[in-house]
Amino acid sequence: MSLGKNIQYLRKQKRITQEQLAEMMSVTRQTISKWEADEIIPELNKLVVLSDLFSCKLDALVKEDMNAGDEVYSEITVKRMKAFRMARYVMLTPNPEDDVNFYMENWARRSGLLDFQPDAMRIGWDFPFAISEMQNRFGLRGYVAAYILPEGFETSCPGVEFAEQKEADYAVITIQDPFAAAAGRIPNAYKRILDFLGANGFCEKPKKDILSCFEHVYEKEEITYMDVYIHVDSVSKTDSFTNFS
Repeated sequence: MSLGKNIQYLRKQKRITQEQLAEMMSVTRQTISKWEADEIIPELNKLVVLSDLFSCKLDALVKEDMNAGDEVYSEITVKRMKAFRMARYVMLTPNPEDDVNFYMENWARRSGLLDFQPDAMRIGWDFPFAISEMQNRFGLRGYVAAYILPEGFETSCPGVEFAEQKEADYAVITIQDPFAAAAGRIPNAYKRILDFLGANGFCEKPKKDILSCFEHVYEKEEITYMDVYIHVDSVSKTDSFTNFS
């Protein structure tokens, strides 16, 4: 673990220079350079500001290795996902991921979904429409959680929005233990996919009735994994697809 390497890694993830970070932190560029080289350690109040700026926990910034190596990432594949119906809900709170996932899990139990299919797949994605005043003044962010509804399941249980997703192609990467260093591992997974798309002639393809991106978190042999999906243009090459099930 290196605090300096974490600062450098998160700065580059934000795509800001040492000069820009120095201005944000009210220090000199030389100070930023010394922080990143582990020549000096930022004062506690500066560490707090850094953790807020990079949207990570102070403990993670100081103790964890946020620039995880290749071993925590799978290879990127392109998968064709069949059309599906989903039940979804959005929340704007300071901690929307946990809040809306808790809400949707309760809905899934009340609606009978988890009795019908105990391993029903729950996905989530950022809700980008929170206005800046809500974010800056109240610390509110948005997140959507949804259950993919299995064929044959019907319910009149209220409290969600039902929506249809068309068949679509996605570039997918799997992260092992994503929350061990969430501020580094998850953004880096998105970056890896985008680099893969650029290197292989693919492109993101926003379309109506198709999710641009989403995440799926699950446990396997007592290890947490996250699959990150980014929608891509239909592939005309001789690629092999894995059907989503």
